[in-house]
Amino acid sequence: MRIPKVPLILGLVALIPFIWGAATLLNGSLMSWGASQFGPRFVGPYVQLFYGTVNLTFMSGILWGFATKARGALSLITYALAAIPMLWAFIMTGGGPISAGMNLIFGFAGLLLLDFAFYHWRLTPNWWLRLRLFMTAVTVACLAIVVWG
Repeated sequence: MRIPKVPLILGLVALIPFIWGAATLLNGSLMSWGASQFGPRFVGPYVQLFYGTVNLTFMSGILWGFATKARGALSLITYALAAIPMLWAFIMTGGGPISAGMNLIFGFAGLLLLDFAFYHWRLTPNWWLRLRLFMTAVTVACLAIVVWG
């Protein structure tokens, strides 16, 4: 099934801070220009790590919404699982850019596993996993530049 246009467009827009942060890390002139135009918080690892933490937390809310479709024992399981990305982001994104970047990579990889489980339990739209695979690949690639750039 194809990904509907609106979720696809919103997904692409959600990737902009990751792509922008990676681009400014790879291009010193772009970083200088971006810092002068938008401030140092909106370039390089700063924008990626802050936005990554917010995004991972936001995805907990998305999973929570999917958990409302579960019934019986699966309901309790899905609500508990939905809280994991938020808790991971809160606990694991300190300690400097390399540590935070690695932990966000692990967080988004773990989120993808949760996405797969919720998809398997038929709690997500049919196109959900395709969108999440693409978004996770781009997100992890951009965060990898923070860690290994």
